[in-house]
Amino acid sequence: MKLELFEFVDKTLELIEDNSDVLNRVASELEKFFNDSFFIKDHFLNVNYRIKSPESLKEKILRHNFYLKYKTPEHLIENLSDLIGFRIECRFIEDEKKIYKDIVNLFNIKEDGGYFSNPLNSSILLKLDEKQPQKQKNGFEIYKIDGKYNKDGLTVNFELQIKSLVNVFWGDIDHRVLYKNFNYMLTEDFFRDIMSSIKDNLTMIDRQLMVVYNHLNSMDSSNSKAKKAQLQALLSKIIHDTYLVKVKQEIGFVVNFKKSTDVIVNYLFMQGGKEESENYSINFIRILNRLNEIGKNEINFNEYIEFERDIFFNDEFTRKIGNKILEVINKDFRWNLFFKIIFEIEEGNKAEIFEDFIIFLRYRFFEESKSCLEDKDFEEDIKYEIINTVIDNVICKFAKDINIDFINDCNINNLFYDIRKFFKGINNYDDWLESKDILEQIIMEHC
Repeated sequence: MKLELFEFVDKTLELIEDNSDVLNRVASELEKFFNDSFFIKDHFLNVNYRIKSPESLKEKILRHNFYLKYKTPEHLIENLSDLIGFRIECRFIEDEKKIYKDIVNLFNIKEDGGYFSNPLNSSILLKLDEKQPQKQKNGFEIYKIDGKYNKDGLTVNFELQIKSLVNVFWGDIDHRVLYKNFNYMLTEDFFRDIMSSIKDNLTMIDRQLMVVYNHLNSMDSSNSKAKKAQLQALLSKIIHDTYLVKVKQEIGFVVNFKKSTDVIVNYLFMQGGKEESENYSINFIRILNRLNEIGKNEINFNEYIEFERDIFFNDEFTRKIGNKILEVINKDFRWNLFFKIIFEIEEGNKAEIFEDFIIFLRYRFFEESKSCLEDKDFEEDIKYEIINTVIDNVICKFAKDINIDFINDCNINNLFYDIRKFFKGINNYDDWLESKDILEQIIMEHC
């Protein structure tokens, strides 16, 4: 016969399982509400939520003697403040206070019991009569707000936390190393000192990141090219260093792919859209957030890349280049690593991402080719013919030797430097017809 406390735990877990659909529906509605309410704020990043897992709930019931405090599982769930946990994420520690002020301004209708509602959705209430940030048992502060969802006789409790990027990281360390590790109690003071030191260092990193971010934001539009170059160089290094460690752990040696990460960053910035040209820091933070998530994930470099569907190409360039890359994507380690990084950062449908990347390559070579003729007084149809000839030769060279170095920035810049020098001696269409074989030779000699 089971002890009563374990029967209590089992019935509580069953009750949660029976109501899982309701809890997920409420969680999705709340997530949408907070995202819709704060997405326009520059200091807001995103909202995450989790519904308390059976293991976590069981541990909490036993740890806090809830089976003695509450008479029934229903009574326990009615009083469990963090059945659903929400986390609003922001960039920096000082942004946590800004988010909290935004919440206070939105939830400005006073209700009973210290709760406040908002004019956008009266079903959502937050307890805002408590001092924030709250002090935790470990001595550190956190913005943690109790909430309720009341609608059509249904009441669901939730907890809302506000955390900067470094505090998200710190929370994972604190939870996994201390809260989930009962052995540390033997040397508790030592662990507390170490964790306090880590927290101080993270706070310093937060301030340094904020200085970088504010500096980048303060750069005026006349320096937009320099701003973009700085951000891309920094991101390229972060991506390279992140995956360098993963590659070394997985295959046991270091591979030099720094130039490939430069190409990846160019592609990622292009994917950010034209609106990013006036504020590259937005795209920078978007990618940085994704890299922060990736840093915690494992990646298997031994697996094939498989696509969800056949790849579609819409012109001769994308078809020839794309098919050549597909031939080697699971044979050449550097091509394989290159696309695994892109697929992991971008997420989503790999076939679509691959197609987008090939279009990015076409755009890159087309724009470079067009720039070679900017000062030439040719008819548009002649310019178009010449550009197509340049592109055809690029395809021919690439198809002959599928070398990933051919698409790196350094090689493309050197290639088109030589092509521009070639076009300086082309003054009319006859010159072009007489010399275009030389152009083919110039392209074939590169990389």
